[in-house]
Amino acid sequence: MKETYLGVHVSPLTYEGIINEIKTRMTAGQQSTIIAVNPEKVMAAQKNPEVKQLINGSTFQIPDGVGILLASKMKNGKIQSRVTGVDMMARLLKFAADENHPIYLYGAKNEVVQKAAENIKQQNPGITIAGITDGYEQDEEALIQRINESGAEIIFVALGSPKQELWIKRNMDNLKNVLVFQGVGGSFDVFSGTVKRAPALFRNTGTEWLYRLASDPKRIKRQMNLPLFLMNILFNRRN
Repeated sequence: MKETYLGVHVSPLTYEGIINEIKTRMTAGQQSTIIAVNPEKVMAAQKNPEVKQLINGSTFQIPDGVGILLASKMKNGKIQSRVTGVDMMARLLKFAADENHPIYLYGAKNEVVQKAAENIKQQNPGITIAGITDGYEQDEEALIQRINESGAEIIFVALGSPKQELWIKRNMDNLKNVLVFQGVGGSFDVFSGTVKRAPALFRNTGTEWLYRLASDPKRIKRQMNLPLFLMNILFNRRN
């Protein structure tokens, strides 16, 4: 079912489709990993085989960037809408609250993850936050033990990419009770209120990148990956 762009896999599933598959996999005791894919990551994967392996080795590669949606349309693919990392996390939080799956928050600054946890509890009544650890923990072995003892079944890792994906890959086998892993980048900043999302108009029209660029012109180098990616898609018939 997956689509491939410049050798990088992307899942064409919607939020609901991913949640349904996760529910089935959790019932079967299978671990799942979620990684957000955008043109920047696809272009990085062209230069770094490890990044490509991390993306393609995930269970779900969600089409986070509008460039992925455009590429799918150019290739007559099945991706109909974006599945953003922050919104995927929000859907998983609701699922965790509804189905009683304890969660763990790992990453970001201490004040950010603490405030994110407070807001998540307010927005998702009944959710069980099994534990919280900021991104400055130096003792990885102690952290793994803490997560195992917490009873968490879903973990959100906010260390930035690809550091968070490398952490997940390195520790999955030692976290047998955790069945869902999502690398969430700066999502804790959004949930804490530290960073405001683009207005709905930009999100709904796929121009969130433009809002971010206007808010932070230094992002121009990163944003250049979008036209570069689309040019590669247009002229590379094999992908």
